[in-house]
Amino acid sequence: MGIISSSIARKVAMALSGLFLVFFLAQHFVINLTSVIAPDVFNSWSHFMGTNGLVQYILQPVLIFGVVYHFVMGIVLELKNRNARAVNYKSYKGSANASWASRNMIISGLVILAFLGLHFYDFWIPEIVHKYIESHPEDPTRYLVETVHKFESPVRVGLYVLAFVLLIFHLWHGFSSAFQSIGFNNSYSKALKGFTKLFAVLIPLGFIFIAIYHHFNQIPH
Repeated sequence: MGIISSSIARKVAMALSGLFLVFFLAQHFVINLTSVIAPDVFNSWSHFMGTNGLVQYILQPVLIFGVVYHFVMGIVLELKNRNARAVNYKSYKGSANASWASRNMIISGLVILAFLGLHFYDFWIPEIVHKYIESHPEDPTRYLVETVHKFESPVRVGLYVLAFVLLIFHLWHGFSSAFQSIGFNNSYSKALKGFTKLFAVLIPLGFIFIAIYHHFNQIPH
């Protein structure tokens, strides 16, 4: 009973951390979309996020912890599931029992984690260096130019596209499963599942559009 309870607790914790990251992803997308449709708003929001103490010293560390926790817990659960399948291999028939997305969550997750490392290298580290090491004065208009410049390289844009395609598969299974793990199963479940599938496709495609748009609309620097 204790083993079952601990397994359920891990799945619930995994689900909650995933839902937290989905909320951040949606918020991140809204801000990034303004870089295409409302550049001044993008600069304003980016400046606020980059200078607000609550965001920088509380929400940002919580986000980093959430990312690390989600992926570590995902690997732990995947390894446990594989061990369980190894014991019951006669009844496990791969794609007959589960979709590609659900069977390869660890692969898509690791690629997305590698992408986050690139994203940190592209944006977070330069921001830390700019503000705290080089001590440049704050310029609330610099964010759009710096962001667009990051998408100048077709190789980097290709890596972003690949990561977001895999994010579609990751969210396709993971987003709806998260609600199931926390026991959300009622008359609205069908509509909720439809929403999660729509979100899983549209939000990553939106990020891909933003990257490609900026690649072909570079700002002189």
